Amino acid sequence: MSKDRKIRLGITHGDTNGVGYEVIMKCFSSNDILELCTPIVYGSSKIMNYHRKALGLQTTQVNITRNAGYVKDSTLNVVDVINEDVKIELGQPGKQAGKAAFMALEAAVSDLKKGVIDVLVTAPINKENIHSEEFAFPGHTEYLEASLGDGEKALMILCSDKLRVALVTTHLPIAQVAGAITKEMIVEKLKAFDASLQQDFNVQKPRIAVLGLNPHCGDNGVIGNEEKTIIEPAIQEANDNNVMCFGPYAADGFFGNAQYLRFDGVLAMYHDQGLAPFKVISMNDGVNVTAGLPYVRTSPDHGTGYDIAGQGIANEQSMRQAIYTAIDIFRNRKNWDEMYQNPLKKQYFDKGKDNVVLDLTKIEDEEPLG
Repeated sequence: MSKDRKIRLGITHGDTNGVGYEVIMKCFSSNDILELCTPIVYGSSKIMNYHRKALGLQTTQVNITRNAGYVKDSTLNVVDVINEDVKIELGQPGKQAGKAAFMALEAAVSDLKKGVIDVLVTAPINKENIHSEEFAFPGHTEYLEASLGDGEKALMILCSDKLRVALVTTHLPIAQVAGAITKEMIVEKLKAFDASLQQDFNVQKPRIAVLGLNPHCGDNGVIGNEEKTIIEPAIQEANDNNVMCFGPYAADGFFGNAQYLRFDGVLAMYHDQGLAPFKVISMNDGVNVTAGLPYVRTSPDHGTGYDIAGQGIANEQSMRQAIYTAIDIFRNRKNWDEMYQNPLKKQYFDKGKDNVVLDLTKIEDEEPLG
């Protein structure tokens, strides 16, 4: 990214029958965020205007373009990427809405890979509607891993100022969870989580709690032995690799007693084990972060909101936090890279002291002391 321009923040419009446009427009109804970034919505100016009129919303000035290379600072930009008419049925699922969501996502990911935009924020999609031959994935995380990972594995993290939860398995049927969890997978996720906490969230020496899989952590094998045979060995191996992790902890007591406050992150075994308590604790300002990839992507932690679409009551706070988090992670990664790129070339001096650099070639000519 050029040092003389703001962070270019790409936003996909998500499901066009949901609350995506509403929360996007509410975020940019004031100019606060415009001071931090140049927002670029991938979608349709026509569909945005439909939502604006239906909801009676006022937005900041909008610049409409067909190429994200021609955007303006200090304004909301919309890149028209929908090349066909889309029927808007607020609050109703539909394949047209899913196709429009995919077209926006595909265009934004393409520009992210080219460096046209610096970070990506995705509005919610309906996974059934968007599913097609082009999008045969259970969610954004898996699609982005395939499109942007270059061999790297994605890690799903839900974060707020109170809690960070990462997942070993993501969008997997509960009947398949136990069979999918291995020691190697847990160690891989712990290493990725540890790296993300340091590089993305600027946490030094992070402490990670690991949840068990079974009720009461299996009660020493009475109701399951995955803790003894898989999770505990994984924790030990991760610790041997300088990842500070602890557990396993029974999920109900762990969250019920607010033990999460003692840790920088929590690794859950499956989707609802981590996300259900997270959303109770941080529903309005939670953010979904895709870590582990060479690109920054965040999203609000709520869904399409069909039940409230078109009513003007959607809370934009989670989308706002997703935008702020994307900007923060982009900056933190840049600082991390600058710090560790050439550490031996940097010289550090104590402020207020005489800092003398010795020329060792002249030592031999000096008289000995005493």
